[in-house]
Amino acid sequence: MSITKQQIIDGFRALQLRITTQLEAEDGLGHFREDAWERPGGGGGFSRIMEAGAVVEKGGVNFSAVHGHLPENITKALRVDNAEFLATGVSIVIHPNSPMVPIIHMNVRYFEMENGTWWFGGGIDLTPHYVIADDAQFFHAALKATCDKTDPAFYSKFKLWADDYFYIKHRKETRGIGGIFFDRLNEESGHTKHQLWDFVLAVGDTFAPTYRALMARHKEEKFTDIQRQWQLLRRGRYVEFNLVYDKGTKFGLDTDGRIESILMSLPTLASWVYDHKVEPNSEEEKTLSLLRKGVNWVD
Repeated sequence: MSITKQQIIDGFRALQLRITTQLEAEDGLGHFREDAWERPGGGGGFSRIMEAGAVVEKGGVNFSAVHGHLPENITKALRVDNAEFLATGVSIVIHPNSPMVPIIHMNVRYFEMENGTWWFGGGIDLTPHYVIADDAQFFHAALKATCDKTDPAFYSKFKLWADDYFYIKHRKETRGIGGIFFDRLNEESGHTKHQLWDFVLAVGDTFAPTYRALMARHKEEKFTDIQRQWQLLRRGRYVEFNLVYDKGTKFGLDTDGRIESILMSLPTLASWVYDHKVEPNSEEEKTLSLLRKGVNWVD
């Protein structure tokens, strides 16, 4: 029996709650406050925000289920006729206090139209302020293990997609070390809707244990003022990507989404320095050298 849209909505809401519970446990100090909201055009969601935690400076775990009439610019972009739509999912961005703990993003989502068209999308990517090989290998191995349980072809395909998607074209650098990214995943993938739903949930449930492990590795490490300033500069790059290229941000704005939830991905503090140059042979230079497409982090 095929999965229903209400089961998907309920599943995403339950995923949001599982993830926030686990992140609170790892942070040890911060708690998520929940903000319920309604979209004037139809539907709404729950934004869960943590600020000033022991590890998390600012983090958002959003759930939404919105519906209504597709705006004309969206129908043109999707090359579909005007139609009623449903879009639901969970979106996460965590900005840590420490430059030694990476930024992480996840989005898992479902979209359907009244004509029967449907698909899943999403992914997870990691943006370290300092690229550490062991962390990158651990992160990508976790994603590959999740992908392999559904389809051994998924990881390499979705890893390449992430490299291309999370790319800051005007900087000629990737946002971080990538991860996986997929979109418009439907029965043409060779899998049933129920199988794809199980895969998307598995991706969602990979997030918390993987990020908790990275938090635990680095949250007690000391850092310098220079490392903090580098963190703020890398956050600036993150902001540039989200405001210029991110499709989720654009979709939310184009469908009159809730602005606080759409822009919760932005850090509390970020920095831009004119014509900034890193020191030769520094850890910052090493990190920049690895912010490129095609790095193979798993054998």
